[in-house]
Amino acid sequence: MLQAISGWPVKAVLFDLDGTLVDTAPDLAAALNAVLRAHNKPALAYPAIRAIVSNGADALITLAFGNNIKGGEQQSLKAELIAYYQQNIATQSKLFDGLAEALDHLENQQIPWGIVTNKPAHLTLPLLEQLGLDQRAACIVCSDQVNHPKPHPESIYLACKQLSIAPEYSIYIGDAERDIRSGRLAGLKTIACAYGYIDQLDDINSWQADQLIETPVDLLHALKTLTA
Repeated sequence: MLQAISGWPVKAVLFDLDGTLVDTAPDLAAALNAVLRAHNKPALAYPAIRAIVSNGADALITLAFGNNIKGGEQQSLKAELIAYYQQNIATQSKLFDGLAEALDHLENQQIPWGIVTNKPAHLTLPLLEQLGLDQRAACIVCSDQVNHPKPHPESIYLACKQLSIAPEYSIYIGDAERDIRSGRLAGLKTIACAYGYIDQLDDINSWQADQLIETPVDLLHALKTLTA
């Protein structure tokens, strides 16, 4: 169990968005399959899409249409995907079970929480607004707000700066190796979420996170322990 950071209290908690805080995979999968249907191709099974949705739109288009499509076609298909997703961005997306209680707990303890994501702002902010989280998050850092997104630590540093809290007093929680790497490089303690969007080939134990969480409810209990 991860303990208080080197004897210091936890003063801030930062979350990755997709696959960590919010289960966005159903809406992303629906968008990708809508594009496939529009091009007279069969839909993909949800588990195959879920495993890679955190890798972004380009990865989804590659999954659906292969590696050999030309750059112009890639961009056209990506635009179709994003357009459909924007129109249906929170149809099924929701906080993972237990995360609403986790956010309530942090707020009751007056511990600011924020989001650091590789999702661009034009997709992140409407999603959070529809979920009622945009005004609750103490900071929201998106990929297009920095020169170097995760796994570079720049976005983590920016979030800590916006919170006016030193990295060593903070925790970053994510479901991808780039999340844990960026958090570690920035000097935060890290929690890896095995319930997230993780490919079966990923070795989560090799990420060197300070704690591994199996379920969202486990994350709730861990945060309560860390911030009691």
